[in-house]
Amino acid sequence: MNDRFDSTAAAVLDALAYRPPVRAVPELPEPDGIIITRASDLRIEPVAWLWNGWLARGKLHLLAGAPGQGKTTIALSLAATVTIGGRWPDGTRCAPGNVLMYSGEDDPADTLAPRLLAAGADLDRVHFISGTRTGGESVTFDPARDLDLLRGTIEQIGGIDLLVVDPIVGAVTGDSHKNTETRRGLQPLVDLAAACRCALIGITHFSKGGQGGDPSQRVIGSVAFTALARVVLVAAKVKGEDGEPGRILARAKSNIGPDDGGFEYHLDQVEVAEGIEASRVGWGKAVEGTARELLTDPDADTDTDEADGKDMLLGELASDSWTPADVACKPLRDAGFSKKQIWSLSKKMGVIRKRGGYQGAFYWRLPGGEDPDLPTRNAIDSSIDSIDSSLKEGESLESMEPMESMEPTDEGGFEL
Repeated sequence: MNDRFDSTAAAVLDALAYRPPVRAVPELPEPDGIIITRASDLRIEPVAWLWNGWLARGKLHLLAGAPGQGKTTIALSLAATVTIGGRWPDGTRCAPGNVLMYSGEDDPADTLAPRLLAAGADLDRVHFISGTRTGGESVTFDPARDLDLLRGTIEQIGGIDLLVVDPIVGAVTGDSHKNTETRRGLQPLVDLAAACRCALIGITHFSKGGQGGDPSQRVIGSVAFTALARVVLVAAKVKGEDGEPGRILARAKSNIGPDDGGFEYHLDQVEVAEGIEASRVGWGKAVEGTARELLTDPDADTDTDEADGKDMLLGELASDSWTPADVACKPLRDAGFSKKQIWSLSKKMGVIRKRGGYQGAFYWRLPGGEDPDLPTRNAIDSSIDSIDSSLKEGESLESMEPMESMEPTDEGGFEL
């Protein structure tokens, strides 16, 4: 009897203890709508500086200046400081770290690496982006397309402290003079810097001719470049207190720290190996004042700009053949010359113009020699294909405004 009672009681207890398995309830996706964050839920944190007041982790910085100011050499000097845990121009020390660089202009082997050696860099900590492997084949690296792959590569090398993109306009696939397209092109790169906690330096040029007293307003392309950058650094020639020419790196803008001050610098040529010379930066004393106060008048280098423009046109034109006007002027437009400046240069050089040929386009040539026939359609297509293949901004010739829209009007002015 007792055994029977005990077994019954045990069965009851087992039944009471039984718990049916809990079925996992699938998580429903968040409904579409605007994502907001309450300010009180944020964890307030300070700006993480790589170089206090000058280079911030996770932020975009522009390094701008006219040609010949050593912008790339300055960037490489800063990179070298990172790799060796060296001292910044203000004397403060940097923790050693890795550097990643993409250059669409200079060759790493004969230009960039020698300059890094001249600056004393640890080359084991410097990595150059040389291409992308897709489907077993190597293709040209495209910053606008390959950033997801780049993030994985950065993790493989143990992270980076500095990312240099030269030129920054190469990250924009659309028209770099349009605000919306520039923001759309740059934002993934800015997001990458934030995710990797590295300082991002984008190198760019000044436009020719001033757009006001603020040097940051002279950055070529859309205002979105300057707007997205948290810090804008400018390198330029100045007149020293003794009247002699010098150079200064100055802060033209900062949304996250001081926006004034700078450092004097000079460029030296040194031999880094037998028969191999490279430029390097020699830093001078700190200077006080705003970029507008420190830097030479933007229009002071007009003679140099004109000589540069003439050299560019001479490189595109010949006296015994015709060149489409837009093709001839493309390098000058990329360098920041306005249409009016290009027109003025062409007149001073005595450039001969003719309209006709394929689609009634305008053609230019240098004076001298016999008057050649205008190009055929096949010749024009070949020339356009060559130029289009070199465009890093994704801009086609068809989107460029015709240079000959500047033809003199009946009133003697310009139709701009």
